Amino acid sequence: MNFDLNFLIKNQTILNIRGNTLNITEYGCISTGLLEGLMNKELEIDKKLYYFNTKDRYSVYDFSNVLFDLIQKNINKKRQVVFLCIGSDRATGDCLGPIVGYKLEKLQKSNIILYGTLEKPVHAKNLHDTMDHINQYHRNALVIAIDASLGKSAHIGYITVGEGPLLPGAGVDKNLPPVGDIFITGIVNFSGMLDHMLLQTTRLNIVMILADYICKGINYCFYKLNQR
Repeated sequence: MNFDLNFLIKNQTILNIRGNTLNITEYGCISTGLLEGLMNKELEIDKKLYYFNTKDRYSVYDFSNVLFDLIQKNINKKRQVVFLCIGSDRATGDCLGPIVGYKLEKLQKSNIILYGTLEKPVHAKNLHDTMDHINQYHRNALVIAIDASLGKSAHIGYITVGEGPLLPGAGVDKNLPPVGDIFITGIVNFSGMLDHMLLQTTRLNIVMILADYICKGINYCFYKLNQR
């Protein structure tokens, strides 16, 4: 679970990371390489983050094209793709990742690996072990991390996509390692006080709409990749 930076920006939020106070002036998502860059003092302000409104049914093709371009930029035919779908099925607002993983299981081929499903979710308690496994058995793989996020109310139902790692658990104060080369997040609820409670009261319908949208875009993207 992550924070949408649009919410932080509108509320003039200042992040203090490792003693460095920084005003965030770039639209984005705290789950991206943005935060890792801050932590490493290598922030790339101009790194592009893409927003897609699931209410616009044609935008899924734009989402797919952006994902296609990001994968093309980072992969060759011999490199495996790992989908790391993060979240828990015990909280409605945090189950986006496992539901996407469940829906993507039929996509698995020799060069596509999947971690995080409803049956075997990847969450805070096993993320370190899962990443150790990925690093050992899929060392050169392109990792696409998928997770839910919190943001401003106007962005509920939006998908964000970008290049760089995801920082799982940032939205609920969990200290987890950054993961992935490309990230996809779905904004499931607004951010405010008692974020843990918000995860429990998030509507399943929103999560399912986001999951269907993400899976449709990924399927279309890999259809094009297989035509190369």
